[in-house]
Amino acid sequence: MPKKIETNRLYLRQWQKMDLEPFSKMNSDKDVMEYFPKLLSKEESDAMASKCQSLIEERGWGIWAVSLKDSDTFIGFVGLHQPQYDFPFNPCIEIGWRLGKEFWGYGYATEAANAALKFAFEELELNEVVSFTSKINKRSQLVMQRLKMKNTKKDFHHPAFEVADPLAEYVLYKITQKEWIEDKN
Repeated sequence: MPKKIETNRLYLRQWQKMDLEPFSKMNSDKDVMEYFPKLLSKEESDAMASKCQSLIEERGWGIWAVSLKDSDTFIGFVGLHQPQYDFPFNPCIEIGWRLGKEFWGYGYATEAANAALKFAFEELELNEVVSFTSKINKRSQLVMQRLKMKNTKKDFHHPAFEVADPLAEYVLYKITQKEWIEDKN
């Protein structure tokens, strides 16, 4: 069984059946999904959770479910992923997050993502981790900056969007293992 990652307030853990309902609610929320191509149906949301669960089972890491330590309340996901799109910077490992909007503004995304970066650099010994989002998604870019990730200035078109879509232009951030270690010292 993959290990659970613990922070001061959170667990990054394997997905559980009880996560499916709040995850589906989150994925059908227009505010949460504002910078994604579409809202997800219950079936699509469940399939995504199942895929995350099986990848963690297979590799011991991935997109973890995140819950509050004091109540085990599911708040969203944070984790590491190998994108399958034909990006100009592939192969890579990206860090990503998605939280229910009632959990925004408490620093949970940054706290959990810092734990995922620690895992990436100490356990997996990766050389670098990237993160990307729509150029207009300022909230996610602020999380990237809090993680000490740097904007590479290598913007790109995300293939999930039509070229004319305002969400299509993406920014690419990254942090190297060396930068992460230097920041921790």
